[in-house]
Amino acid sequence: MTFFSSYNILKFTKKKVNSVQQPLDRKWAAKTKAQHEYWRRRLPSFFSPNPTPNSWVCLLLQLQLGSKNYRKRVTEKREAQEQASPPSPLPRTQIRMTGSMDLPAKGGFSYELCRRNDFLAKNGHKLPGYLKTGTTIVGLVFKDGVVLGADTRATEGPIVADKNCEKIHFMAPNIYCCGAGTAADTEAVTDMVSSQLQLHRYATGRESRVVTALTLLKSHLFKYQGHVSAALVLGGVDCTGPHLHTVYPHGSTDTLPFATMGSGSLAAMSVFESNYKEGLTREEGIRLVTAAIRGGIFNDLGSGSNVDVCVITKGNKEYLRNHELPNPRTYVSSKGYSFTKGQTEVLSTKITQLKQNVEVAEGGDAMEE
Repeated sequence: MTFFSSYNILKFTKKKVNSVQQPLDRKWAAKTKAQHEYWRRRLPSFFSPNPTPNSWVCLLLQLQLGSKNYRKRVTEKREAQEQASPPSPLPRTQIRMTGSMDLPAKGGFSYELCRRNDFLAKNGHKLPGYLKTGTTIVGLVFKDGVVLGADTRATEGPIVADKNCEKIHFMAPNIYCCGAGTAADTEAVTDMVSSQLQLHRYATGRESRVVTALTLLKSHLFKYQGHVSAALVLGGVDCTGPHLHTVYPHGSTDTLPFATMGSGSLAAMSVFESNYKEGLTREEGIRLVTAAIRGGIFNDLGSGSNVDVCVITKGNKEYLRNHELPNPRTYVSSKGYSFTKGQTEVLSTKITQLKQNVEVAEGGDAMEE
């Protein structure tokens, strides 16, 4: 083939490239003016009024090579996308079950229950309310460690279920946690994290850090989106010093020099904000925590009974159970309850004798030795 025949072929190829309606490769070049201008800027010699044969040959080779590379890149990109992301779920209208029952698409949030609840509320059906539990738990950081405090009243609605319960839970020898909210949730969460910290100490041979307990607690609570009703005040002393954190039921946390939680937290916080200062001694910290719990006991119906205090220092802890009894029961007799005869009228008396009926059966096979 002579040069002129190649020249004619390349000249014909030039006409095809210049035509936006008929690109060389439909998958490689889009029918847009922007991409045509891109190639015009990239190869100005080919689109010049007087092109040279060499420029046509180079362009033809580049177009053929670019077309193959483009198809290869598109194929690799498509395969990577299919491996990275699974196919999207079918729409709700395409997912059917026996009995023409629609199923919600996987993933995302369904607002059907919100619409249902709104419909029921408009028709006079009262939605169930939240169960409010009563507690006052506090904590503060003093010069040498952390002081935690809690009241001892456990309520079940308007009923006092327990007058002397323990709300300060063991997490590690150097870490304790006060719990407010549902008693079962606080005990279950603290026991679970306490066992995890114990296994961590076995594996590492080191003292547990407060931030480790904090991470385990907030990760567990965040996973359940507030349905685990446990509001916690976490305190402890590790190799980095004393630490005090609050953990909310939804998993959010705070790091503060003093903290309160529970239904009596406002009254306790007023005591802290009025009297707290940096560099408190151990005795001053205990007195301030006791005063804060006392404020919650006397100003909140959900809090009451006694004051428990836990003092944590480096290498030592002291649990002061029933440190203060602000509500002594003065009306109880030392002999107990006694009612004289005649207080309650007896309408009738009937005594039924119980007769013992024993039957002895003789005979039978003897037991083998």
